[in-house]
Amino acid sequence: MTIRGNSVEKEPLLLLVHRIPYPPNKGDKIRSFHLLKYLSQYYDVYLGAFIDDPEDKKHIAKVSAYCRETCLIEIHPGKRKLHSLKGFFTNHPLSVPYYKLSRMQNWVDKIIASKSIKKHLVYSSPMAQYLNKLTNDHVKIIDFVDVDSEKWRQYSDKHSGLMKFIYAREGKKLLEFEKQIAADFDCSLFVSKNEAALFKKLAPDFSHKVYHYSNGVDTTYFSPDVKLDNPYLQHGEQARIMVFTGAMDYWANQEAVTWFAEHIFPGIKQKVDNVYFYIVGSNPSEKIKQLSRENGIKVTGRVDDIRPYIAYASLVTAPLRIARGIQNKVLEAMAMAKPVVATHAAMDGIEKIDHGSSAYTSDSETEMIDICQKILTEGDYNQLGAKGRELVLNHFSWDSHLSGLSNYLKKQ
Repeated sequence: MTIRGNSVEKEPLLLLVHRIPYPPNKGDKIRSFHLLKYLSQYYDVYLGAFIDDPEDKKHIAKVSAYCRETCLIEIHPGKRKLHSLKGFFTNHPLSVPYYKLSRMQNWVDKIIASKSIKKHLVYSSPMAQYLNKLTNDHVKIIDFVDVDSEKWRQYSDKHSGLMKFIYAREGKKLLEFEKQIAADFDCSLFVSKNEAALFKKLAPDFSHKVYHYSNGVDTTYFSPDVKLDNPYLQHGEQARIMVFTGAMDYWANQEAVTWFAEHIFPGIKQKVDNVYFYIVGSNPSEKIKQLSRENGIKVTGRVDDIRPYIAYASLVTAPLRIARGIQNKVLEAMAMAKPVVATHAAMDGIEKIDHGSSAYTSDSETEMIDICQKILTEGDYNQLGAKGRELVLNHFSWDSHLSGLSNYLKKQ
């Protein structure tokens, strides 16, 4: 960063993200938005990203305010899925052709040359393909976030037939691609110590340049002190509410709430009166919508603000049985001083948490039913919640986690 006259001239940096980093309302966008926000303080950011949800077009101005220049290309998921089938013939993971567009490549090539950009940060592995032409005098950082290849392998374990084959192939091909990126890039970043350790095990030749930085929480926005309207008033003051928040077009979330609705919630209803299970998140599938046919289950679809649903819930549940990295939904609930009941998979990426401190963890149906019943009928919400918020305040600050990025962006 240099000062010329009264203006500050920042070094240019190219940031490539697979999905427009706004609004920060789902896992990948939360991390990518805070990454963009942080980088914009120290660099002139040139952002290339895709828009896969028409609702997100209204946020272009908000994103552009953090950037020197943007290339935001609208894509249609259905058409891109068809395009991704090229991966079967090119021996690539399907996600590579899904995100391969000549318009983006042309912009990347032009902006690197015209702005003499030497530093590049890629968010999500498919976007790495746009930097294949760069020479060794460029700094290239990849934020994998999670070990996505492992997620697809887990999906394969949960399916049968054709989908099992497709998911298994994607896991295998994506791991090969991840290793290629790790070899070519100066640094590979992950969302947690556990994810980084897993990748080091899968790709030991590159372990010396694998690191992690954790997610954080905006604890002013997600705060128990914010005044919000109660979305559950129709159920009466004595209602006991359990809530799950998350994008409902994501298969792991769908599987989680279906398991909870079919195997956990009925047992809770037998023990607790006037209890409800709310599924709050955008784009619920027809199968998820049908869960609301069961007495006590409510599916909201997209909401403008998830905080009221957390604030007035008795507990937040995160019953994910397939999960990678850090679950923002858990951190947000803790930041709002709510007790959390979760599976071990949902808590795996969140370090420094002891059983019973602010999150109860179990994979047993019977035990999870008993835990929820105890919190709903006997639990000291204030004590449990206060411990969770304290943990988030002490260990999950965005600024503290992102402060090390400048070191990674220096040529070693």
